[in-house]
Amino acid sequence: MRKRISLLCLTLATIGMLAACSANSASTEEKSEKKSLTFVSNFPSDTLDPQLNYTTVRAGIAETLVKVDEQLQIEPWLSKKWKTEDDGTTWIFEIRDGITFQNGKDLNAEAVKHSLERTIKESEAMKSALKIKKMKASGQILTITTTEPLATLPSELVHPNTAIIDVDAPDTKSKPVGTGPFKVASFKPDNEMKVKKYKEYWVGEPKLDEVVLIFNDDENARTSALQSGEADIVYRPAIESLNTLKKDSSIVVDIQPSLRNQMLFYNSRQEAFKDKNVRKAFDVLLNPKDVVDTALAGQGSPANGPFLKSLDFSNDQKTKTYGPSEAQKYLEKAGYILKNGKAIKNEKQLSFKLVTYPYRPELPLMSQMLQSEAKKIGVKIDIQQVENMDEYMTTKNDWGIVTYSLVTAPRGDAGYFFNALYMEGGAFNVGHFHEPALTSIINKLNKTVDQQQRNKLARQAGEIVEKETLHSSIVHPNNFVAYRDNVKNWVTTKSEYYVITKDLDVK
Repeated sequence: MRKRISLLCLTLATIGMLAACSANSASTEEKSEKKSLTFVSNFPSDTLDPQLNYTTVRAGIAETLVKVDEQLQIEPWLSKKWKTEDDGTTWIFEIRDGITFQNGKDLNAEAVKHSLERTIKESEAMKSALKIKKMKASGQILTITTTEPLATLPSELVHPNTAIIDVDAPDTKSKPVGTGPFKVASFKPDNEMKVKKYKEYWVGEPKLDEVVLIFNDDENARTSALQSGEADIVYRPAIESLNTLKKDSSIVVDIQPSLRNQMLFYNSRQEAFKDKNVRKAFDVLLNPKDVVDTALAGQGSPANGPFLKSLDFSNDQKTKTYGPSEAQKYLEKAGYILKNGKAIKNEKQLSFKLVTYPYRPELPLMSQMLQSEAKKIGVKIDIQQVENMDEYMTTKNDWGIVTYSLVTAPRGDAGYFFNALYMEGGAFNVGHFHEPALTSIINKLNKTVDQQQRNKLARQAGEIVEKETLHSSIVHPNNFVAYRDNVKNWVTTKSEYYVITKDLDVK
């Protein structure tokens, strides 16, 4: 708790002055009891529009119809129950009674309908994922009809980009009005935002009065903020600082396995990467264990595929041999000859641009490692760092590889990953691959409800992705957070969706 220091009234000349001093002290003491917390993260946020950014859900401003728990099972949130009719194209959601937006307006099915209509208007990725044909609202009942059977619709509605907001609020990009425990007080894009408690929150009054969220992509600056006491919670402090932080009795370090995968995306619109042997060369060029040891300082594990091995739909990958000599074999299959230290085909050296981004510092390091190893097989890589990777890789085609960090199974299911990366309109379909057999399996996956059958289909899809090397999974980084020991009820979530909650508190 941050307490403002008040001046004591030391000279009491009259009873009137005593009364005035007492009143002032009481007022100051009341202010001193204000509970405030500062959270510093590397999450970039140039907008609070929930259709374009996760921050609105992470900051406790807005909520979705459905959420995911720590066992990666979906559970009710704004919708207390749902069911499907017919062949899975008609879904009926019952919206909870007694919930209000932070401006006092009631939450009903009509408000949810308007919010989801805005979602599919503003986000092509969510339009593709939700496949909504039409919606009908009546009281607290929302009926959604999809363009095709979609067994995963409730899971898709966990996504933070489907957060429900009051679409009639004047400024949804910098001051969205949601139903969460905190409402926006101020926002400086890519810098800082402040939220204050919404006392009428439907689950109960939040424990904190306000939270300051600071965005900083410098891991060392984040670490210093925690050590100096300027920050209460720091998401992803500098990896090399973890041992030091653990020795500080006033700081708690929480390290958890992550659902993230640090991977390579290939651009099939670049001639070289149309050849799967070229892709396979880069798939085996880096030894994942070396990346864990070097770029992650041991905070992670080698990836055998996009999903953690503990998940039921993860493939049992074959053991691979890594290194430049193995990569060279695949380049030779693709028609490249090592001549004068250069990989040559059609009298041209294999060269391309690799794009990465700084707010995951292990990615530029991994990029440099790839560049160094590629030089050994005669390949020239130019590295470019960009601030907005999502925008760059979806609008530019001048790159051959991008390094990216993706939560591959945030809802405990493989459907999100395969739809996002390999279906037309998918949010991360930046490689522009079209594999008819893979598309067919994903379509079956989208229509299948039985979980065992879904797992089987997911593994089949994974086998195709691996065989064709449509991307390369390198490592699973650990998720780590450090916070002051006066912070209460912090939870490092697997999904990374829920950060500032009603129960978060300070002593």
